Amino acid sequence: MEVDISKAIVRGYAAKLESCLDCDLVVVGAGPSGLLCAAHVARAGRNVAVFDRKLAPGGGVWGGAMLFNEVVIQQAAVAILEELGVRHTRVDDRFVRADSVELAASLIYRAVHAGAKVFNGVSVEDVIFKGDRIGGVVINYTPILLNNLHVDPLSMRAKVVLDGTGHGAELTARAAQKAGIRLETPTGGLMGEKPMWAEMGEKMTVENTRRVYPGLYVSGMAANGVFGSARMGPIFGGMLLSGQRAAKLILEELGR
Repeated sequence: MEVDISKAIVRGYAAKLESCLDCDLVVVGAGPSGLLCAAHVARAGRNVAVFDRKLAPGGGVWGGAMLFNEVVIQQAAVAILEELGVRHTRVDDRFVRADSVELAASLIYRAVHAGAKVFNGVSVEDVIFKGDRIGGVVINYTPILLNNLHVDPLSMRAKVVLDGTGHGAELTARAAQKAGIRLETPTGGLMGEKPMWAEMGEKMTVENTRRVYPGLYVSGMAANGVFGSARMGPIFGGMLLSGQRAAKLILEELGR
């Protein structure tokens, strides 16, 4: 019986991984913007893989603010909460409040049930270049990298890659450094995240969600990190709207 259990797990995981070796979209970082984008693109019939280096996808949603597991969402994004089926409570004319665990769980559920394949505990350590565009990603198990083991990675082809790695925009930074590319920013490089300014951060994370190099898009706090905008703290409407916008732009590129 023990061996039969192991066979079922190995076969299922191998089939899931193999089905994503050639993707329409690879999302790097399973935060709120990445998961919502993955759900929308997968629902449109595209092959989507999501990689998160942590064991629990969901990014910074789980802990709310300082482990007070509540988050605030502005009215502009309430329709997304309702689409996700997330319960919320009115705070005032500007905000609603939601349980952060419910929000994270709903984002994961919606992405998976839309058809996206989520791989937790897997890090994207590099990108693949094909000519003058990003053509895929290089993956390895997070424990291998954390233990500094000399183990070669696997590669996955993708028509589009979304960097949703958060504040440091790690994937975009690595691509820019290693390949010496000029990003589609005012300076041609990463401009760096600014201190907290909630209103401006919320606004700009949506506006900054865009293509930064052929084949490479940014969303969420990675977008603000690339374009030099403020952080916003535990208010998540901008993150959700960023994921929605990323999906729209990516589907347009894929030729929906």
